[in-house]
Amino acid sequence: MDTKQQKPKPARERVVDAASKLFYREGIRAVSVDAVAEEAGVTKKTFYYHFRSKDDLVAEYLSSRDQPNLDLFESWFRSAEGDVADRVEAIFTGVARSARHPAWRGCGFLRTAAELANLPGHPAMVIGASHKKKFENWLSGELAESGIDNPAAIARQIVVLLDGVFSTLLVHRDADYAEAAGQAARTLIHSSYPTQNRAA
Repeated sequence: MDTKQQKPKPARERVVDAASKLFYREGIRAVSVDAVAEEAGVTKKTFYYHFRSKDDLVAEYLSSRDQPNLDLFESWFRSAEGDVADRVEAIFTGVARSARHPAWRGCGFLRTAAELANLPGHPAMVIGASHKKKFENWLSGELAESGIDNPAAIARQIVVLLDGVFSTLLVHRDADYAEAAGQAARTLIHSSYPTQNRAA
């Protein structure tokens, strides 16, 4: 039997984990440095040793969500059967499935952007914009590989659909909107196949 105890996470990692939990659940402005430090089990002195300010922590919070979110979208895409339109629709289906979970609070990047809308130069806004652009560029590449006409333009339209869904879900709390948007994305892609590849 292995009696070794698992090593505790470093203080900085615990702070980021605590911030991710609290910021996502309650919002950026509603959560204080004191609350994050308490959740992480560190002193404020330790907090400020690792982060100069709450703003720096907010930026790190979004950075920590960047690649995992992109990986999740790609996993939904890769695991779906059918053509590229079906696989893009699967991303929206994945969002719908997530939105039906009681702990789901929407897109952390858009919620943060809404709270920081009057601070366009905030590091977290830069990270959020980069995240959205990475997804758009990845999607454009997938559409191009599948022979879609104007893949960059179609990818941008799908991003608008996806972010519109995240906003609509916060208002209506009805995951059916995500599925409806997925159907719209699927139709959009099918209409963008080269004429000779479209079904008669």
